[in-house]
Amino acid sequence: MSGKPLKAVIFDMDGVLVNSEPHHIIIEKELFAQLNLSISDEEHGSYMGKSSEQMWTEIISKYNLSQKAAELAQRNTDKIIDYFSGLHEIELMPGIVNLLEKIFQKRIPMAVASSSDSKTIEIILSRTGLSRYFLHMVSSGLVEKGKPEPDIYLYTATLLSVRPEECLVVEDSVNGMKAAKAANMLCVAYKGINSGWQNHDLADESIEDFSQLPAILHKYMEFYPLE
Repeated sequence: MSGKPLKAVIFDMDGVLVNSEPHHIIIEKELFAQLNLSISDEEHGSYMGKSSEQMWTEIISKYNLSQKAAELAQRNTDKIIDYFSGLHEIELMPGIVNLLEKIFQKRIPMAVASSSDSKTIEIILSRTGLSRYFLHMVSSGLVEKGKPEPDIYLYTATLLSVRPEECLVVEDSVNGMKAAKAANMLCVAYKGINSGWQNHDLADESIEDFSQLPAILHKYMEFYPLE
């Protein structure tokens, strides 16, 4: 993909824009306990990046639960919405505002493509003030299949009026990286606070700090000057 000019940047939300993964883990572990499920941290981590309904579909199948995935996913979502609505402050990932502002000032279109539900995305991005940077905020609930399938990224590219191969995606989970690459997009793995242990071999580039991303944008975007 090197040498092909990119035109848009798509960000995952949880663990990339905001440090929300620890909160999701707390809520999900509470639900696991209520259902008398013994799920290891390793297994729990394998669901990172997937939608709540997809996670519960797999858990129901593996542990032969009688509940429906939609029911458990809704319980999960309701708890998440209440949790984030009640938080005094939602922690942003280090350096993300400075990065978004730089990209925004260069008039490069940006979108969010998240496995979280639409209401959670709206609460988090509006309360943190990040929504102003994005043309579109897309939930996996708007597409047929969530990550690791490419549907959400292909749909987001359509909304941005660009081809999939003209998009750069910033992801922190294996499932998200699989989705981005299946969509034929250039993928940058962000080794965040809670995702450094994820395997980033699928990504085209890897960063540990958002100050490193402008150099990658310069490499793949002909009109992005290096500062």
